[in-house]
Amino acid sequence: MLLLIGLGNPGSQYVANRHNVGFMVIDAIHRRHGFTPWRRKFQAEISEGTFAGDKCLLVKPQTYMNESGRAVSEAMRFYKLKPEDVMVIHDEVDLAPGKIRMKAGGGAAGHNGLRSIAGAIGPDFRRLRIGVGHPGVKEAVPHYVLHDFAKADKTWLEPLIEAMAEHAPLMGERMDQTFSNRVHEQLRTAKPEKQKTKPVKGLPASGESASEQKEGVGEGPLARGLKKLLGR
Repeated sequence: MLLLIGLGNPGSQYVANRHNVGFMVIDAIHRRHGFTPWRRKFQAEISEGTFAGDKCLLVKPQTYMNESGRAVSEAMRFYKLKPEDVMVIHDEVDLAPGKIRMKAGGGAAGHNGLRSIAGAIGPDFRRLRIGVGHPGVKEAVPHYVLHDFAKADKTWLEPLIEAMAEHAPLMGERMDQTFSNRVHEQLRTAKPEKQKTKPVKGLPASGESASEQKEGVGEGPLARGLKKLLGR
């Protein structure tokens, strides 16, 4: 069984925050893979489904980020799971926007949600880190992650979330590296190639009149008028 945890804060005022990208991914997985309706349990919103025949539980802790470990530990104890059966999806300021990294174990790197979970179940759970970029100075991080993604971020955020949702069953099969590769490949192939502008045959180049193109530089109507006045 896979316990798939998305980190975020409950409440409409937090919905579009960078800190809530874990919730966004979990919601996309829920929509795409036909999980059961959301219900409240383990101090969280949960939904059940299957990946490749194995049970998966989607979990969105409702304890606020700093107490995420309470919901995760309750669900783990109920299903008698080990830390390696837990995948936590969270924002990562030390990754560039749109980049993802898979990791098992490690520290919290200043992330209060990870710190709470590690304190409750130990550090050996799996993580899906989603880059949201860094504000530039450490002191600005709390303000930065608790504010909404910029409108321009939609160009990479929405395709990334949909790609992660599509390939989510690979996480249930413990194929974390394959999951990461598939997501990056899908995003790479989805990017439209930049088209170089080519002049259309028979049309003047930009900034040049049709008569100037036909008669050569200096041979437009103005040039002909000057010639007539000068008797040339």
